[in-house]
Amino acid sequence: MKRTRRNHSATFKAKVALAAIKGDKTLAELAEQFEIHASQITQWKGQLQEGASGVFATAAERGESAGPDVKELHAKIGQLAMENDFLAAALGRASDASAKR
Repeated sequence: MKRTRRNHSATFKAKVALAAIKGDKTLAELAEQFEIHASQITQWKGQLQEGASGVFATAAERGESAGPDVKELHAKIGQLAMENDFLAAALGRASDASAKR
C-alpha cells in the first residue's frame, strides 16, 4: 500500500538530525522511532552539518544587507509611476472615444 507524501516541519527535521549526530542510536533505530527512511535521516544530518556554520555567522558574512536596496526601490517607484501615467492617459483616451459615440 502506498503511503501519502508527508511534509515535515523544520523543527522535526532538526530534532531527527540532532539525534543522528548524537550517535546514541543507529540509523535503523532512529528510522523506526521517527517512522522515516534511514536515507532521509542521513540527508537531513548532512544538511544540518553543512548549514551549522550559518548559525554563528554575522549578517555581513551571510551577505545580508541592513535593509532594502534604496536604488532598487527608487527604480520600482519610477516604473510604477510611469505605468500609472500611461494607464491614466490610455484610460482618458478611451473614455473620450466612448463619449464621442
